[in-house]
Amino acid sequence: MRDRVELEVVRLKKDLPLPSYMSEGAVGMDLYAAEKVHLAPGQIKLVSTGIKVKIPYGYELQIRPRSGLATRGIGIPNSPGTVDNDYRGEIKVCLINFGKDPFTINKGDRIAQAVVSPVVRAKIKCVDSLNSTIRGEGGFGHTGR
Repeated sequence: MRDRVELEVVRLKKDLPLPSYMSEGAVGMDLYAAEKVHLAPGQIKLVSTGIKVKIPYGYELQIRPRSGLATRGIGIPNSPGTVDNDYRGEIKVCLINFGKDPFTINKGDRIAQAVVSPVVRAKIKCVDSLNSTIRGEGGFGHTGR
């Protein structure tokens, strides 16, 4: 595992836990709901986490679904969501109910995972053509089933 980076976190809701790793080998920190939210089937809502985070330059915070919620039909439609290092607002998680029944998120429920990830910025170079490969322009489903 790489060296750890420091995240500065502002608690907007003092009664909620800070983001936390649930095991020694966990890659993602659990994020907690700062409010009660009802999700109807097919509904999408932004859910507050009650925290603001300062992410070091050269890193992003990826917001990913929790497997325990996914098995119940709750996901993140823009997964993984990205929090840029220059964002200073409250972290909110976009949740969707893919299931057939209404679902309630209670304040304090774990709703997502946050993964700190290094990023590389690309230098764009405009060219007239690209080298050829065996795959070529084969796109979606080109290798069959």
